[in-house]
Amino acid sequence: MKSITINGSQRESVGKKATKALRNAGQVPCVIYGGDKPLHFSSPELAFSKLVYTPNAHTVVIVLDNGVEYNAVMQDIQFHPVTDRIIHVDFYQIFDDKAITMEIPVKTIGSSKGVMNGGNLRMPYRKLKVKAIPSKLPDFIEIDITPLKIGSKFYITELENEDYKFLHPDNTVVCQVRRSRLAVVDADDEEDEDAGDVPATEQSDDAAAQE
Repeated sequence: MKSITINGSQRESVGKKATKALRNAGQVPCVIYGGDKPLHFSSPELAFSKLVYTPNAHTVVIVLDNGVEYNAVMQDIQFHPVTDRIIHVDFYQIFDDKAITMEIPVKTIGSSKGVMNGGNLRMPYRKLKVKAIPSKLPDFIEIDITPLKIGSKFYITELENEDYKFLHPDNTVVCQVRRSRLAVVDADDEEDEDAGDVPATEQSDDAAAQE
């Protein structure tokens, strides 16, 4: 997984007055948890642009002005309710030999037969929660949707691997192709649906939509 470097300055004063002064100066108060004790520091707001305003997942290397570096992941971020400016960021320190949990973005490749026949690709999850040691965390999770016909579903169990563990139930549907009003159902698709790939409740929904 790719890392983003954020340069910061360790801070000793953590009261409201000191925090307000930091924000007025364009700095973002931050905390790193997961070590022996919480570590407070601040960084320029612009330093977080590549970390926050992106759909990709990253780990972070925090480099303080005293030369000490910390490997971490962003745990929480707070925005001002009116201006949407970043007002606080929490990080969690990571270690090479300790597994961590992260949400990893899902990307699809290929062209689904069902979509080409007019079906709708549904993706309930744009990110999936996984657990692994930092070196095994993927940049993204890739799904080949080429085999998906109308009525087909792609379950999370089809993504199982030795590098990381998914923290979702085995019956989690990552993506599926649903029938639409304009869908052209060929013989193969009809066989799939007759075989029970689409639950009765979903068939009822589709029938209602067509009415």
